[in-house]
Amino acid sequence: MKIHNPFLFGLLGGLGVLVAIGIGTTVGSLATILTYIGAALFLALGLDPVVSWLEKHKFPRPLAIATVLVAVLGVFTGLVFAIIPVITEQVQTAIKTIPDLINAFSDGTLRKNIEQAVPWFDVQGALDGLRGWVTTLDFTTIGGGVLSVGIGIATGITGAVVVLILTIYFVSSLTSLKRGLYQLVPASKRSGFIDLAEQVAAAVGRYVIGQGSLALVNGILSFIVLTVVFPLFGLPVKYSALLAFIAFLGSLIPLVGTISGSVIITLLVLLFNGPPSVIAVALYYAVYMQVEAYILNPRIMARAVKVPGAIVVIAALAGGTLLGILGALIAIPVAAAILLIINQVFVPRQNEL
Repeated sequence: MKIHNPFLFGLLGGLGVLVAIGIGTTVGSLATILTYIGAALFLALGLDPVVSWLEKHKFPRPLAIATVLVAVLGVFTGLVFAIIPVITEQVQTAIKTIPDLINAFSDGTLRKNIEQAVPWFDVQGALDGLRGWVTTLDFTTIGGGVLSVGIGIATGITGAVVVLILTIYFVSSLTSLKRGLYQLVPASKRSGFIDLAEQVAAAVGRYVIGQGSLALVNGILSFIVLTVVFPLFGLPVKYSALLAFIAFLGSLIPLVGTISGSVIITLLVLLFNGPPSVIAVALYYAVYMQVEAYILNPRIMARAVKVPGAIVVIAALAGGTLLGILGALIAIPVAAAILLIINQVFVPRQNEL
């Protein structure tokens, strides 16, 4: 339909812009919910190969789904209960230390200890600066910041629970969801679409399993080394379960996760234990990162997703910039899916021209 009236043309164009702005605003408002859905679907596609493997070993699908979900929930519960005692102990230790710290400030014991330990340090100047800083504090702003941190933690916990519930739902109904999606495709193109979609889903699932395997290897090795090996050589490491959990979480993030987790663990060991334990831990993670980068990662990911190394780096950086940690997690399987579509759809069409 051709519009010859400039006024009508401009009016329709303006309405189109308003509709586009409205859609963008709506999507922005639903960004958190869409993120939860994307994360849950991503995890469900990662668990689906395990369900399929159990089905091949004569497990009924409902029993296979229940087995996988119980295993995941069991691991999650075990990790949570491994961390809670550490946090509780640290809080109790801090509460017990506060009265002694206040008494040391009031009777001058703390100042004398600092002067004896570091005689070159200007203790009086530091105390005067601390008093001046305290008098200029805006406790209203501090209270608001603490409240914001608390709200952020509560939001994160709520988001994790929502993602967990959605993951359970998607895993249990993934077959019906796929079937409903396939029915929306014209019958003449349905077989090709199904084949391509199944390959993309399999690539995503293999990637999740591969990344989870790397994280599990790092977590288990960290727990064994920090709990058993180092103490045998007179290098005790406190809170090894917590540190191993941090190593596990760090390795779930592509590229920078392992090194970030290793740095955090090394700093915590320095805080809890000091030398020489921190030196041994730093050397261990320096060696492990080389083993993971050149032996474990290539072998595991070569079987998971076949993506060139340069595209892996670019995809992870772009995904992390756009969507944070979630973007970094899903960037590599998305890149694998795009390459698959290009090779099986775009390239054949170009060859036919």
